[in-house]
Amino acid sequence: MIRLLNMLAIVALVGSAIYAYSIKYQTIFYAEEIVHLQHEIRTEKNAIGMLQADFAHLSRPERIAALADRFLTNLQVPTLTQIVPIDGLPEKVVKGDPIARKLEALGLAEPTNTPRDLSTPEPTTPSVEPR
Repeated sequence: MIRLLNMLAIVALVGSAIYAYSIKYQTIFYAEEIVHLQHEIRTEKNAIGMLQADFAHLSRPERIAALADRFLTNLQVPTLTQIVPIDGLPEKVVKGDPIARKLEALGLAEPTNTPRDLSTPEPTTPSVEPR
């Protein structure tokens, strides 16, 4: 009986040791993964900072003004003759739905009557008595 209890104690001790080591190695794995993710976050934050600096450099007003002077020299100033009343504008060409056009060609564009259940009586409206 004592030998059986000793064997059970040894098995329980070995099992608990295996469980403790598995928890230890999982903890080490997750700690390494956290460090790796923190490094990736830091790298992405640095990339965002670089992109913000590039945008700030590219959108400086003096740089944009120099580019506008260089490339937009042939601008036409709008004149009063370019402004026309609404009646002078050309009509907008409406390109209809091709499926709707096919239905119209087949004569199916009109609304259809919805079939109703014949077992129900027709709805009646209250009649108004003449005075």
